[in-house]
Amino acid sequence: MSNSSLPHADAFTAESLRDPHALYAKMRDEAPVQKVVLPQGLAVWLLTRYDDVRAALSDPRLRSDKSDVDGVLRNHLVSQEARESWVDELSGNLLNTDPPDHTRLRRLVNRAFTRRTVAAMRSRIEEVTDELLDALPRGIEVDLLASFALPLPIIVICDLLGVPPEDRGVFTDWSNALLSSADAAETAQAGQKMFAFLGALLAEKRARPADDLLSGLVQVRDEEDRLSEEELISMALLLLVAGNESTVNLIGNSVLALLRHPDQLAALRADPALLPGAIEEFLRYDGPINTATFRSTAEPVTFSGVTIPAGELVVVSLLAANRDAGRFADPDRLDVTRPAGGHLGFGHGAHFCLGAPLARMEGEIALGRLLARFPDIKPALALDELTYRFSTIIHGLEKLPVIV
Repeated sequence: MSNSSLPHADAFTAESLRDPHALYAKMRDEAPVQKVVLPQGLAVWLLTRYDDVRAALSDPRLRSDKSDVDGVLRNHLVSQEARESWVDELSGNLLNTDPPDHTRLRRLVNRAFTRRTVAAMRSRIEEVTDELLDALPRGIEVDLLASFALPLPIIVICDLLGVPPEDRGVFTDWSNALLSSADAAETAQAGQKMFAFLGALLAEKRARPADDLLSGLVQVRDEEDRLSEEELISMALLLLVAGNESTVNLIGNSVLALLRHPDQLAALRADPALLPGAIEEFLRYDGPINTATFRSTAEPVTFSGVTIPAGELVVVSLLAANRDAGRFADPDRLDVTRPAGGHLGFGHGAHFCLGAPLARMEGEIALGRLLARFPDIKPALALDELTYRFSTIIHGLEKLPVIV
C-alpha cells in the first residue's frame, strides 16, 4: 500500500500536523472514515466525526489490549524498517489493555488521581507555578514552553511519583522521540533507553522505598503479585509521559489561543471566574491530544456507513471530533463563555484520561496566575511563524516565544 493510493494521505504530513483543523473539516465532510498511512508506516482507519469517535472509544469490538493490537499492528506496518524497529516493551499499560486487566491496573493507581487527592496538591502546584513565574525574565523574549509550561507538570508528576530532582530532565528527550518522531528507528531507540531508565529507577525504589506512587507500585508488584514486571515499567512510563505531555500542551495551546483571540483574553481577565469553563473550551477548541491510541477490530464495525473489516487498526481523532459542527455550534470559534461539557479532549469511556483532574487543576492555576501576573504578555514573533511538534498523538508547539 502506498500513500498515493489513499484518499487524503496528507493527513499526517509535517505541514498538516502544524494546523490540522482545516484538513479535518474536509475529512469530516467528504470521507469521515478512511484509510491513511501514519508516518511510522502504519496503515490505519481514521475516524473524524464526533459521533463516530465517541462511539468507537467505548465500543467493545474495538480492542485496545496489547495482545490484540500487536499482531494486527505488525501486519499493517508498511515499511520493512518499521517492522524491524517497532518496540512494544512499553505498551503494557492502561491505554493498551481491556477489562478485566484494565480494571485491575486502573484500580491500582486510581487513588492517586481522585479529586480529593488532586485537591490536596493545589498548594504545591501554586508554589511551583509562582517560582517559575518569578524566574521569567521581563521585557525580553522568553520561550514560555521551556521556561514555564514544560517544567511545571514535570516537577508536579515527579513529586507525585518520587522521581529524584536530578533525574527529572533525563527522560524528556526520550519522551519527545517516542511521541514526536517520524523515524521508526529513533522511536525504537528512545523506547529502549526509556525501558532501561525506568527499570533502574524502579530497582532503586525496590531497594530504598519511599512515600511515593512508584514505591507503592513496586510493593504491589513484589508483595501482592498483581503487576508483572513489564506492566510495572509500562505503567511508570505512562504516568511520567502522560502526566507531563497533556498539561504542557494544554497550557501552551491555551495561551496561544488567547493571544490569537484578544477579545477572549480580555473577557477572561475581566472575569477570572470564567477560568474553569475556559479550560474546558481550550480542551475542545485546540486540545493537547490529536489522536487516541490504536484500536484493533475484533469483528467488522460500521461508522458513518463505512464498514471496517475485522483485523484492522482504527485511530480516532479527538481534535477532529471536537470541531464537529454536528455536535458544537460554531465549532471553529473560541468562546470562553461556552457551556462546558461534551468535548472529548481527555477521551471517553473506560480509557478516559486518569490524570484529567490533575491536568485541569494545573492548567487553571498556571493560566490564572500567568494572566494575573503579566497583563501585557504578547507574542515575540508573528503567530503564523510558530511550529508544531511532528506527532500524530500529541498536538503542541515546539516553542512559544513571548514577552512578559
